[in-house]
Amino acid sequence: MSYGATPVDSAWIAANPLPVHGGGTTKNSRGRVLAIGGSGRVPGAIRLTGEAALRVGAGKLQMATIASAATMLGLFVPEAAAIALPEDDDREIGEGAGPIVEQAMARCDTVVLGPGIARPEVAARLLGQVISADPGEMILVVDAMPIGALRDLESQAAALSGRLILTPHYGEMAVLAGCEEDAVADNPERFACDAAARFGAIVVLKGSSTVIAGPDGAMLHYGGGGTGLATGGSGDVLAGAIAGLVARGASPRVAAGWGVWLHGQSGRRVATMSGPIGFLARELPVEFPRLLPQ
Repeated sequence: MSYGATPVDSAWIAANPLPVHGGGTTKNSRGRVLAIGGSGRVPGAIRLTGEAALRVGAGKLQMATIASAATMLGLFVPEAAAIALPEDDDREIGEGAGPIVEQAMARCDTVVLGPGIARPEVAARLLGQVISADPGEMILVVDAMPIGALRDLESQAAALSGRLILTPHYGEMAVLAGCEEDAVADNPERFACDAAARFGAIVVLKGSSTVIAGPDGAMLHYGGGGTGLATGGSGDVLAGAIAGLVARGASPRVAAGWGVWLHGQSGRRVATMSGPIGFLARELPVEFPRLLPQ
């Protein structure tokens, strides 16, 4: 267990309830998520993220991705709006995406950026566009490739202090910190806390166990949902779950803790039915409503 960290267990879950949506709730009051990502190489990643956001109770979802994949994505997730972004010759999100992204951001509470983006320069450009379009109220969840891009956008990202959630694995944290991955693995608590303080962010550092650090140095720890979660798309699901919980009104810290717990507990539930390894990331979100309080 991480030193100085509070375990994310049943006691923590009970002490940190999610917002209650009772009578009179509308899909807008349950929160609006914009998920940006995908590429020709990984066109389905953003679907995993979007479905996870809906499964934790977000009311509305927009998914912005390359034009050649947008229509099919909309058919796979008919509950969401699909936004076609320009794409380049490598089937990555193209340079003209900024105005479209900015317009979509005006109709959301939470943005999750990163799943399925395959090139660092594309990730950096999109991150810069999202930061510059920030309306001043949204929460930004940064996952996958754009995490490393924050290293060169630190001054711009300062405006998002207190409204930023990072969900790196050890390799992505190593890029952000400018070190070797082994160094992160040797002391994940220090790297998570350093990044949280540096960016004013909640940092969810994923591994066989997960450390959640805040800018104030407070840490949470989750012991892991089993080896089956080490599979392609699992992190995309986690990012979407956290984004959906924030959109519902949870604080970034509570959303991160609940998202990690739901992700891990879902992994354990699926493992009991399918076996400890070999289940798919897309099987996880189905379990979220069964674990959420009624």
